[in-house]
Amino acid sequence: MNFLDTLMIRGQYQVKPKLPFTPGIEVVGSVVKPGPGSPYAAGERIAAMVDLGGYAEYAVVPRLASERVPEGMSSRDAAGLPIVYPTAFLALRQRAALRAGETVLIHAGAGGVGSAAIQLAKHWGARVIATAGGAAKVAQCRSLGADAAIDYRAEPIAEAVRRETGGRGVDVVVDPVGGEVTRESLRCLAWGGRLVIVGFAGGGIAEIPANRLLLKNASALGVYWGEYRTHHPDIVAEVFRDIFDLHRQGVIRPLVRDVFPLEQAERALEAIAGRETVGKVALFPFGEPAQ
Repeated sequence: MNFLDTLMIRGQYQVKPKLPFTPGIEVVGSVVKPGPGSPYAAGERIAAMVDLGGYAEYAVVPRLASERVPEGMSSRDAAGLPIVYPTAFLALRQRAALRAGETVLIHAGAGGVGSAAIQLAKHWGARVIATAGGAAKVAQCRSLGADAAIDYRAEPIAEAVRRETGGRGVDVVVDPVGGEVTRESLRCLAWGGRLVIVGFAGGGIAEIPANRLLLKNASALGVYWGEYRTHHPDIVAEVFRDIFDLHRQGVIRPLVRDVFPLEQAERALEAIAGRETVGKVALFPFGEPAQ
């Protein structure tokens, strides 16, 4: 499950499916019937990104943006890979061109994209500052590897970042929140910094004051992983392979704390919208499998 599911259901997401529709854009499960030319065999486990229809017992899965689940990987882990890890991967590696030794500010560090970005940024040699709401989520960010974690409920983000960086600011910001957090992020950038916008979980789309980009020689960039199948299909398979390889190496471990049966999907969506969850949330139509 993803926060964007809550936006799509309310008609507030950039993609507005025709009603009625079944939400859910990522799945993990066993192949029942391979399509013509499919590389998969019946019974193989795969994880995939889909356009819609993930909250169901059966789903139609495209070949592109799907991958075999490696032997030994749990379905819980696999369910947390297809959306947030590629998003964080592209935000840091491709769009921001993150370099070892740089400092990254990651908002909503205890959320899906945030928790993925913390792990990847640390793996690539960055110093990570994460933000989160409340002591428990701040502690979660530190457990994921963040070098510093800021409780945005307790202190202004820009002031805390200045303190943590000796007044210099950060090289990269990963922003899945939007609204005032985006505007505050511009104040956190160092000279030549890159602000990467990956979502609007806060509900607001910020108007960026361009003068702040100019004065800091900075950049504002977007990442829309869902459209890579259309515009960069060659990159999609490569990103999936890299993500699954990083999992095999033990570099990343999806944070999937909350699991619900399919019949409680409405309650799960309420928990996501109410900021009650940590990391990723998963639905299991038949109960969580042993594997």
